[in-house]
Amino acid sequence: MAAKSFFITTAIDYTNAAPHLGHAYEKVLADTLVRWRRLCGVPAYFLTGVDQHGQKVQMAAQREGIEPSTYAARETAKFLALWETLGLSNDGWAETTHPAHKRVVQGCLQKLYSQGELYKASYSGFYSVRQEQFLTDKDRLPDGTFGTEWGQVVELAEDNWYFPLTKHKDWLVRLLKSRQLVFPDFRQQELLNAAEKISCDLCISRPRERLSWGIPLPFDENYVTYVWFDALINYISFAGYRPMGETGAEFDGLPTFNSLWPADFHLIGKDILIPAHGIYWLIMLHALGFTDEQMPGFLVHGFWNMGGARMSKSTGNIADPATLATQYSPDALRYYLMRDIATGQDADFNAERLILRYNADLANDLGNLVNRTLSMANRYRAGILQPTSKNLPFTSELAKAIVALPERVATEMERHHVHAALEAINELVTRCNGFIEIAAPWKLAKDPSPEASSNLDATLGLLTDAIRILAILISPVLPRPAAEIISQLGLEPSKELVFQRAKLGLLPEGHRVGTPRPVFPRIESAESSK
Repeated sequence: MAAKSFFITTAIDYTNAAPHLGHAYEKVLADTLVRWRRLCGVPAYFLTGVDQHGQKVQMAAQREGIEPSTYAARETAKFLALWETLGLSNDGWAETTHPAHKRVVQGCLQKLYSQGELYKASYSGFYSVRQEQFLTDKDRLPDGTFGTEWGQVVELAEDNWYFPLTKHKDWLVRLLKSRQLVFPDFRQQELLNAAEKISCDLCISRPRERLSWGIPLPFDENYVTYVWFDALINYISFAGYRPMGETGAEFDGLPTFNSLWPADFHLIGKDILIPAHGIYWLIMLHALGFTDEQMPGFLVHGFWNMGGARMSKSTGNIADPATLATQYSPDALRYYLMRDIATGQDADFNAERLILRYNADLANDLGNLVNRTLSMANRYRAGILQPTSKNLPFTSELAKAIVALPERVATEMERHHVHAALEAINELVTRCNGFIEIAAPWKLAKDPSPEASSNLDATLGLLTDAIRILAILISPVLPRPAAEIISQLGLEPSKELVFQRAKLGLLPEGHRVGTPRPVFPRIESAESSK
């Protein structure tokens, strides 16, 4: 039996508006983490996609006088275009209008219904149109009103189908006390606290007379599935799950479920851990018959804010990642998103900060190191290098730092601390540039002594090998520039960009490097270009 692949998913994005920076951050982070696993030789599968159903999509389509399917397809195209621009390497793509997903959702509903896990009841109360959920008294402000985060709130009285969260409360509490499923750790404690307070069941339907844009319940045609219940199932429907042994052409091309599940991480924002993923989803899986060992992990990230306030499509407080990628380059945006936020924490977006990070770390430091080293190799040695071990005492301190870097980066990446891994990489880049000033190859090249000649060979060989290792380590974040650097070194990216190659001394004697070309063109800020 083949080994299970590392399986990471992202939240599927709601197609009621175009993507914002928070969407881009989550997807680039997932892409970076999965590229890291592949770099290390680990089989990996990356699933992302879009959530196309629900009341907000229906209402947005109605405002434009078009069909919800047309509206959802148009907005989906914006997400697909952005992910192509940002170079996502996802293996799977989830769309909740896909026929296979519809059949799996209905299969799950039928299975739960047959097991007595769904019941019909009447409800009267308040409903948030924005969040597409019923509200309770605990959601009220001290003055009895509902906060602006709920958007339009209307009073409803209707029959619906319910899923008994309270029935499974004790199981969920025991699970969270016995297993670490959520990272960072403090988020698990938040989830446990919420699980201990479960006091009501989940409405999993909406009357078709009020909401027609959704998946019909297989046992009651008068209702469609609540968007969250529908959306969460994408994690298993597009991973090959068949609740009722479904077959058909619509399932062609989907993976084998046992090769992926359980998901190593659902990468999600902190706002949808509770209650959607940590309570609804885990209890849904449990009720469907999944064991404790089959429960997925969660990697919870923070928010990108603007001016201290959370970015939100609903409020219009957003930064457009498509515009940023066009204005500054996809590489600049990917690097900034990974470098300037600690996983799990919040950060404040600033365009000038993006420019500063890119110019300082990449254009000035790494780009300059590549250009200077290859230029000197071509000028002083006709591009031909000697082994890095030659005259090692002259370069021993730098060599030790280079040797130590891959393990340090690996440690941070396994902890999902991409920002810390990039910081370690930048520290070595800075050290290499400083070594150039100390070694002064231009002086060694003028010195006719054998010792100077040997030191020059050692300097150029070590710096070139360091650049090769740096390119390997930075490739999960910057795959295109990493491949370009490797090519300029006269090597094949497909063979070189492997973590096992991140070792000193793998450049053969007499290796010829290529001609340097700018990998990271400087970005001029809005102020400096005036």
